[in-house]
Amino acid sequence: MSETDPGARRKQIIVGIVMGVVMGVVISALTQFWLWLPAGIAVGLAAGAIMKPPER
Repeated sequence: MSETDPGARRKQIIVGIVMGVVMGVVISALTQFWLWLPAGIAVGLAAGAIMKPPER
């Protein structure tokens, strides 16, 4: 397994969290159920953690 740049890894996690927040807010607004927000954040964090960061 090749080493990845810590900055790229950090950016990937942040992008995942932002995607999750947006997804959670949208689903929460559509369903009027606020617990979708933390669920969306968790999904975004998981997606950001498993995505492979782009190579330079």
